[in-house]
Amino acid sequence: MKQTLKLSTCLFTMGLIGAIAFTSCKKDESLSPVTTADPAEVASTQNVTTQDAEAEAQYDDVFNITASMNSSVAGEDLGVGANVSGLFDLGSTTANTQGRCFTITVVPNIPHVFPKTVTINFGDGCLGRDGKFRKGKIVSIFTNPMMVPGAKVSTTFVGYYVDSFHIEGTHISENTSTSNMQGWKNVVINGKITNTNSGRWHMWNSTRNVLQVAGNGTPRLPLDDIYKITGNANGSNAAGDTWASLIMEPLIKKFTCPWIVKGTVKLVRNGREALLDYGNGDCDNKAIIYINGVPHVITL
Repeated sequence: MKQTLKLSTCLFTMGLIGAIAFTSCKKDESLSPVTTADPAEVASTQNVTTQDAEAEAQYDDVFNITASMNSSVAGEDLGVGANVSGLFDLGSTTANTQGRCFTITVVPNIPHVFPKTVTINFGDGCLGRDGKFRKGKIVSIFTNPMMVPGAKVSTTFVGYYVDSFHIEGTHISENTSTSNMQGWKNVVINGKITNTNSGRWHMWNSTRNVLQVAGNGTPRLPLDDIYKITGNANGSNAAGDTWASLIMEPLIKKFTCPWIVKGTVKLVRNGREALLDYGNGDCDNKAIIYINGVPHVITL
């Protein structure tokens, strides 16, 4: 895929990541296509599709950060047992504290006592190993270690920024694993991303079902992990646009790649349809938005 347009953001990941009364996307109703060649309508549809992809990445990053709370950073394994966030050395089970610019506090800091509140404090600014500049706090409440079926992690934000974006809302992860497959349900409630340079914002509510389809036999060796993601979302923005999106072909995320490598998302804004295509499996930061069959390449 070739670059023609950049997302107005840096991130999602975890997961990643409706309102309290969540509105589901229904393929037969909210995703009925209306075609148009009007340039203003095409631009608006392209913009909300970009914002939907942006939110996907930002809240997936939140999931990855909470899932990386292993014993070397939190005193005991609260996450998935290995580092899956760019804050740490990917794939390792220990944390390199050299040069770390954030702090982690755990309350109560007593092994096997739950619930636990974990606060990651980036202070006034912190450049992660993934090149992202974060500040503020991520606050997560764990009902149990994330690897325990039924465990939930509820994450909120205190003055949290990633590069020039202010991240708000609630991210909830629930372990939905079966005896032979790891899985999580990630829900974003009242998610809001504000571009501090332009002042423009967009809201995002989503439900994502994540299944680990490869690497289940090596739970502490994540380099072979591959995830399949399904679900739906809805959003609105400062321009007054609203939209609904539905994952048509499951999104594929490889542990070894920071971006989604495959899958499609259908998005409808005011009845006007777009298709976001993440590619054919190659690890790159490009995706294509199709509007009326016309491709528009974006950088994730």
